[in-house]
Amino acid sequence: MSKVEDFLTSEEETAIIEAIRIAEKNTSGEIRVHLEANSVSSEEPNKPIDAFDRAAEVFDILHMNNTKQSNGVLIYVAVKDRTLVIMGDKGINDIVGQNFWESTKDIIINHFKNGDMKQGLVEGILKAGEQLKKHFPHQKNDKNELPDDISVG
Repeated sequence: MSKVEDFLTSEEETAIIEAIRIAEKNTSGEIRVHLEANSVSSEEPNKPIDAFDRAAEVFDILHMNNTKQSNGVLIYVAVKDRTLVIMGDKGINDIVGQNFWESTKDIIINHFKNGDMKQGLVEGILKAGEQLKKHFPHQKNDKNELPDDISVG
């Protein structure tokens, strides 16, 4: 199993986690980042699978679909495969539509192309957070339903 250090420095990891906390501060929504080397099936670790299908597996593994308002967002990156998927739960997807995720993905990819993985993830997280804030504003009794750390597979 890979470690975050394989993909990011500890300072970059800290900046990304801080971006998640900032993005979630004003919303009931939840954002997770998952990094791994390649998109492979959790059932067959040596079998490559489509990045979207792998992101869906990770979405379930991380319990992203267990948020009260179905407003979880997963940013999935298979580093060596050079693939990125942004997956929102039903609550947020029904509101923002596919164009929003594509424009967010474009921002992240532009930074990745310049070799700046951290900045791409930070900007993508903050953009997703703005949409979550707009449609799922923080309520007095909201609690952080999912961890803010970066998961690694």
